[in-house]
Amino acid sequence: MSKRLLFVTGTRADYGKLEPLAHAAQQAGFAISFFITGMHMMRRYGETRLEVKRFPEADFFELVNQREGDALDFILSKTILGFSDFVHEHRPDLVIIHGDRVEALAASIVCAMKYIPSAHIEGGEVSGTIDESIRHCNTKLCATHFVSSEAARARVLALGESPDSVYNIGSPELDTHARPSGVTIEEVKKRYAIPFDEYGIAVFHPVTSEADTIGAQAASLFGRLEASGKCFVVIAPNNDPGTEDIFAVLETLSKERFRLIPSMRFNYFSELMKHAAVMVGNSSAGVREAPFLGLPSLDIGTRQTNRAHSPSIQASTAFEIDAIDCFLAERWAQRLPMDASFGAGDAATRFADILQSADYWSRPAQKVFTS
Repeated sequence: MSKRLLFVTGTRADYGKLEPLAHAAQQAGFAISFFITGMHMMRRYGETRLEVKRFPEADFFELVNQREGDALDFILSKTILGFSDFVHEHRPDLVIIHGDRVEALAASIVCAMKYIPSAHIEGGEVSGTIDESIRHCNTKLCATHFVSSEAARARVLALGESPDSVYNIGSPELDTHARPSGVTIEEVKKRYAIPFDEYGIAVFHPVTSEADTIGAQAASLFGRLEASGKCFVVIAPNNDPGTEDIFAVLETLSKERFRLIPSMRFNYFSELMKHAAVMVGNSSAGVREAPFLGLPSLDIGTRQTNRAHSPSIQASTAFEIDAIDCFLAERWAQRLPMDASFGAGDAATRFADILQSADYWSRPAQKVFTS
């Protein structure tokens, strides 16, 4: 009987990273299922659970873990209860968890308490918010680690993880960007009603530690984008505290030059990025995927602080008006060479190869701290 892999997904972003891994594992003979929760279940953010359920020949389990405006600690506790009930009835051989969201933390806690083997994707990253603390907690709770760079691997080892449990496979979402998307830019524009010949992409998420200023930040940033006279495709922010203040700004933007989209299929988003002039905001896509595609990006604020460095990335605060204006004037449509600092687009193959090793499945249930 093939081993059963359960992928926990709470957002469109983490699914974009987990999907290539799940496909490769399925092709290697593993049985695949998804535990779908978080933003995926919310209509305001595109009800992206439907996108996950397009994955072929997999099982799907859903949990509504929040209402609009719920506090993160409440969401965490509710997800722990729901996921614990689920794995009591459906005990997988391995749970795959990505990154730094509360849904990932809930799954990591439950797996650790129940001695269910777990694998953490993209641990060892640094960023400027509570996400970093959650990410490092997941590292200590999970049994094995699939990181995106040697720098990330070094941080995981510094946390006391055993070297033989840490694998550098690169960033999984780059696998999608490295291959043809399967759609044309004309098909992307038609599906999402994007009328622009030339456009930038803007994604600006809340920062939980800056909830009192995030509305002002959004007003300043999008004010400069509007003043530029250029057109932008805007992807809606995630549902962290402060999102209402950002939406209040987005809803005032000119519909002639701004197209607000709740969410996009990942291959369509990849094609959109491949034809964009710039990317602006504080999404990880701006510091990880944009450099891989040679797309100039302006990283705004603290959310991605120190996460990546590349000639294609420029940083500023939302209030540095001159820096934003200069970037839009000078870097618009100026493509750069591909940056392969976070892999060459073969993370999924590496992941599946590791899971096929007998040694991977023979490690003890009890973790020990390695100095």
